[in-house]
Amino acid sequence: MAGLPPGLVIFDCDGVLVDTENLANRRLAVWLSEAGFATDFDYCRKHFSGRSMVSVQKEVEATGVSLGADFVERWNAGLPDLFSHGVEAIPFVRDFVETVWAAGIAYCVATSARISKMHITLGQTGLLPLFEHALFSATMVSRGKPFPDLFLHAASTMGFAPADCIVIEDSVAGTKAGIAAGMRVFSYHADPYTDRDGLAEAGGILFDDMRDLARLAAIG
Repeated sequence: MAGLPPGLVIFDCDGVLVDTENLANRRLAVWLSEAGFATDFDYCRKHFSGRSMVSVQKEVEATGVSLGADFVERWNAGLPDLFSHGVEAIPFVRDFVETVWAAGIAYCVATSARISKMHITLGQTGLLPLFEHALFSATMVSRGKPFPDLFLHAASTMGFAPADCIVIEDSVAGTKAGIAAGMRVFSYHADPYTDRDGLAEAGGILFDDMRDLARLAAIG
């Protein structure tokens, strides 16, 4: 994918910078099952990864299952304990971030997670100092992924047109959001639970090794 380097690199967080999806979706499967929604880890891992808890609650409750008015608050309150240990950076992603920085290219995080969660997970992996200058959450916009609002908000705030941005994603919802925003999307599929076919159908440029990304994105 040779070409001009981007003006702005927009990173998703979970599954792209930090490995949290398995921990989170195991707990989510338990919570939803206990509430009466028939599910398991595999379903949650494939279907809810990359989604905000607000959108998860809306979808589940559309089936007639009530999660309670405080579901999102309870979920977020439990994250410090859930991620207190066992969170690791995605292999070689720090090297890529440092390559972007060395090339003088702007970058940020735009994710479905709250800012408080990013502080926990990025903090656990030592990546927070690289990103705390530009953290964007779906709580800042009216519609989360797969809608383009979050990526458009991040690009506008950082001062870049969508065509000058690339997005690094691992979920189908996030890939759809980036494409809808008019950005090139590089979709990471190293995790065996990743919906590779779904990423391709959504329009993502597929890759499975962070060491390949600088070349693919014409950076460095």
